[in-house]
This record gives sequence, structure tokens and C-alpha cells, in this order.
Amino acid sequence: MGIQVENVSKLYGNFRAVDDVSLEIKTGSLVALLGPSGSGKSTLLRIIAGLETPDTGQIWLVGDNATHRSVQDRNIGFVFQHYALFKHLTVRENIAFAMELRKHNKNRVRQRVEELLELVQLKGFGDRYPSQLSGGQRQRVALARALAVQPRILLLDEPFGALDAKVRKDLRAWLRNLHSEVHVTTVFVTHDQEEAMEVADEIVVMNQGRVEQVGSPAEIYDNPATPFVMSFIGPVNVLRGDIGILPSRDRVSPSDQVFLRPHDINIEMDASDNSTPAIVDRIIHLGWEIRVELVLQSGERINAYLTREQFRQLPLHEGQRVYIKPKQAKVFPAAYALR
Repeated sequence: MGIQVENVSKLYGNFRAVDDVSLEIKTGSLVALLGPSGSGKSTLLRIIAGLETPDTGQIWLVGDNATHRSVQDRNIGFVFQHYALFKHLTVRENIAFAMELRKHNKNRVRQRVEELLELVQLKGFGDRYPSQLSGGQRQRVALARALAVQPRILLLDEPFGALDAKVRKDLRAWLRNLHSEVHVTTVFVTHDQEEAMEVADEIVVMNQGRVEQVGSPAEIYDNPATPFVMSFIGPVNVLRGDIGILPSRDRVSPSDQVFLRPHDINIEMDASDNSTPAIVDRIIHLGWEIRVELVLQSGERINAYLTREQFRQLPLHEGQRVYIKPKQAKVFPAAYALR
């Protein structure tokens, strides 16, 4: 096992940042800690790194109890959101820094730096300074520096959060390909659901200091364990159980919550069995898909997403009466709302 977290908690005054978390991360995997601000994901990452000490619980790294080990003794590479590069050092010197600090052989340092420059696609940039690089290039230097000492584990705290959308998307694919080459156990923190789904082998969804669910991107999206997971991973409509949008054979109490993804709503021109009337309130063209905002008879508002082809086949206009039918929905008992 690459990383094992056992019953770890961390308090700051009366605030419980991490609340009795247990977690196993397989050796060689690429795992995302995903959650909103304040969910405890960065604190958990810092505890694994040794930058924070847990109040209770233990941290095991590659089979060794590292709970009370120093950062230096854990052999971990850590990459911060804002790069933390040394401005007065060149790219080559930044990458070599940790190896020189540990007094590695000079020839080995030079060889390793050149290997990493090629690995992170910055060959020819070694003599430049951080100020002469783009944000994406600086983040790749930070990753190369973290990999220089061949860490057992690589930890990344919101690694692409400071970059613009296009660069962030390009670096996601680059990180995925990089991991395929180096195979180091990697954990990264993000609040971006798309980023986690695209990059990670496994996602750990966190909320209020606790782990809500662990699973592959497909498992998390298709089989959410809690209302929070379903509402946080991808767009969703949340309706009361008494709205009557589900077929009568589905047992739903008025206090239950019905979660319905916009992609799982069929829009029809005519009434049919188990269809529900609605009024088209607004049509929004988003390029590759169309969002249709609908108002049910109860006054509840929901969104439906259509492909451009589906939209062309439906003569929709604002104010029109249509009928909707869910392809699938997820019902959570009212008890979840009290958790």
C-alpha cells in the first residue's frame, strides 16, 4: 500500500478540519482529493506530507509508520499551487537544488537535471529564470524539482489553480501522461470536478472534514453514495419527492429528495405515460449543447441539456408547453438531509 491514513483528525481550536479520516491509496496510483473550500483536503495532504501533525491517528507511507517523522525523512515530493520557485536561480539550478542540498554526486545531479528537463518538455530552457517562463512552464519546473530526488510519493496542492483555463486543461493531459511514465504514487488536491474526473484513477470526495466516497470517476458519477456527492459531481436538479416527476411505481415519500441530472431528461412534444407537463422558460445555447430551463406545474425549476442534434429535432421556443420524462433518477431518503 502506498499511503494508509488511519483514523486521522486535526483540530484548529474548535474547528475540526479533518474528522476521523481513514483512507488507503494504492502504490503507483494517481488519486484526487476533491471537495469544496474548507472540506479538509489540503489539511489532509499536509498531514501526509508531514507539514501538519495529526491530533489523533496514524500515517503509513509504503508500509512504514511516518506519523512522527519529519518532512525530510518521508521522501516526499511536494508541489505548491504558486510554484515556490527560487527567483534568483535558473531553471536548471531550481531543479538541482534538493539534490545538491543532499550532497548528491555532481555528475549525477547534472545527468538527472537533463533527464527531467526532457521529461517535463523544457529542454533548452535550463538557463532561463522563472520570470522568463509562462505559468504553465513554471509549474512544470516545480514538478521536475519535486521529482529530482526520486520521491516515493508525490503530493500536489491545487497544482493548476493559479493558471488560466486553457493552460490548466493542457497541463491536466500532460500530468496524466507524466504519471504514466514515472509511476510514482501521486495525490493531488483540487476543487475542480472536471479536473479530478479527467486526471485521476480514483477520487476521494471530501466534505466538512470527512470522506464522503472513494471510487473511480465512473463510480463516483454513476453511483454517488450521498446527496452531497451527487450534487458536487456534475450538474443536477434537486426536487422534492412530492413533485411527482417519477413513475408512480417508484416509491418516493414527500420528504425524499429526487436528484435528476440534466442529461437524463427527455423533452417530448406530446403527453405520454409517466410524462410531466412543463413550460419552456429559457433556451441557452452553450456551443456544443443547449440548456433548456423549464418550469413545472408546482413552480419548481429544472434544467435539461440537449445535444445540438436533439435540439434541431424539437421545435422548442420560450413559453411553449412540453412534457418531460426522466431516463433515470436517484432518490435519497429524507434522513440524509439531517446528517
